[in-house]
Amino acid sequence: MYRHRPLALAFATLVATASAPAPAAPQSPSAVPDLAEVAAFERSSLAVLVNRFASDFGALERKWSDMPHSTERHQQIDEFLAGWAVALGGLEVAPDDLEGRVDHLLLASEIRYRRELLAREARILAEAGTLLPFARDILDLLAIRHFMKPVDAMEIAGSLAVLAGAVERAEEALRSGAAAAGDDVGGEGQPTPTPITGLRALRILSSYERALGAWYRHYTGYDPLFTWWARKPYEEADDALGRYASTLRTQVVGREVGGEEPIVGDPIGADGMAADLAHEMIPYTPEELIAIANREFAWCEERMLETSRELGFGEEWRAALEHVKGLHADPGGQPEVVMRLAREALDFIEARDLVTVPPLAKEVWRLEMLSAERQRVAPFFLGGEVIRVAFPTDQMTHDEKRMSMRGNNIHFARATVHHELIPGHHLQGFMNERYNPHRRLFRTPFWIEGWALYWEMRLWDLGLPTTPEDRVGMLFWRMHRAARIIFSLSFHLGRMTPDEAIAFLVDRVGHEPANAEAEVRRSFNGTYPPLYQAAYMLGGLQIRALHEQLVVGGRMSEREFHDAILRGGTMPIEMVRVRLLGKAPGRDFRSSWRFYGDPM
Repeated sequence: MYRHRPLALAFATLVATASAPAPAAPQSPSAVPDLAEVAAFERSSLAVLVNRFASDFGALERKWSDMPHSTERHQQIDEFLAGWAVALGGLEVAPDDLEGRVDHLLLASEIRYRRELLAREARILAEAGTLLPFARDILDLLAIRHFMKPVDAMEIAGSLAVLAGAVERAEEALRSGAAAAGDDVGGEGQPTPTPITGLRALRILSSYERALGAWYRHYTGYDPLFTWWARKPYEEADDALGRYASTLRTQVVGREVGGEEPIVGDPIGADGMAADLAHEMIPYTPEELIAIANREFAWCEERMLETSRELGFGEEWRAALEHVKGLHADPGGQPEVVMRLAREALDFIEARDLVTVPPLAKEVWRLEMLSAERQRVAPFFLGGEVIRVAFPTDQMTHDEKRMSMRGNNIHFARATVHHELIPGHHLQGFMNERYNPHRRLFRTPFWIEGWALYWEMRLWDLGLPTTPEDRVGMLFWRMHRAARIIFSLSFHLGRMTPDEAIAFLVDRVGHEPANAEAEVRRSFNGTYPPLYQAAYMLGGLQIRALHEQLVVGGRMSEREFHDAILRGGTMPIEMVRVRLLGKAPGRDFRSSWRFYGDPM
């Protein structure tokens, strides 16, 4: 892995390789903020209450981490959430307490949504449980440690032997195809397991395997009698679970022996989408959001055509895109590119007084290179306080190296760097930790990713891209964000397959095939929530509409607007709007802000 040089040395390298004047010496990382301003910052009256909920809920989650997906866990957490919902409903907040009312509304929404997710988990467990008929055997073993029951080593050894036998029978049923007929695994009348059901079962099984391994390590070696009785039966049960997981992958999920995990995903359907959109305060249907994405995509194509003509490629904007893909750094040269682009973006926003950037925020960010393995699911930059940079490594094949260089060329990287660092995720995270940190409980990708994507739009409007190649690079990412809305929502509605999503990214956006596959794999087989990919552009459009209302409308300056968003903490963008308009929400508040008008 690349070990980055100190910032001062890297800046010195840039001076030697570019004609730009030497940057000023970095300020001391110990720069002290205005303490009076920090002390005077107005905090929500409900901050302590929100923190208490987050701490108590986190403690419960950790308590049940050793018995994942158990009915006991489900019951206690649901009772906890229901109790909080009742208590919160009886709490009075002063009508003029804007910040307190915002937190009250957000906490009530968060509790409702967590109960919805708990119910969704129960439905998934009931469906995937037909592929895990031995789950209760595992949970009964885990309960010995969880409830601190007396340890009967001989009895435990017998239970492990029973578990191994149950797993072996389940595997035999899968191999013989009996599960499709409802025998043993599925039960009479159960539908044939689908790849989606298989993937869900695999994830649940993986959590059981981890918990059972921790359970065994807790006793073995410390309890001599346990070790004497249980070692062999545990090893047999563990081996059986491993074989069953492998058979589940090949027989149900569809992974070829020795091949990569197929992209299956876990669509939540129309009802799940409605619940998630309500929680995010997005008063649009999925169909309307796809229509918004198509309009934004069409705008990008028009700009691409204009830029293609300027570059001499006429109506073939994909030829212009190919030209830009070839303008990449040499192997090993990407860190210097990132340093230059980071300084360029910072200078641009400070020269225009767009947002407050604390001195320490400029100093503490760091750079790491992504491994070849990580780039298979994250083919582009990742960011925050540490920007993780994608570029070829010697572990890649020739084609993988070429696609990584082309997909992370200098002009694509321009938008990526300011998205991940300043004024994007790094500045955002820096401020989140210092202003209203209790609102991390209400973290949403519409605020997190929407903020960074909004800056891609704002800096475009302000003229950051000065060459046609720069414009192609920024337009590529903007098209990509529109495409994410289209393919992710269509997938969750059951209207687009993962293979169709890959083809869409290659044919319509111009992705390299391997990068498109990695993008779709990351979206569907990863741990991202269903609306995450759509949240980039939709959140950005929300903030842009709010900018139009407040900054263009003359009520706030650029700096005041951007600082107010960062200092308010993370939350659905409609609540950001409520805060900035200064209208305390009532208990009967319902999302109604049509930030894009009528898209149909």
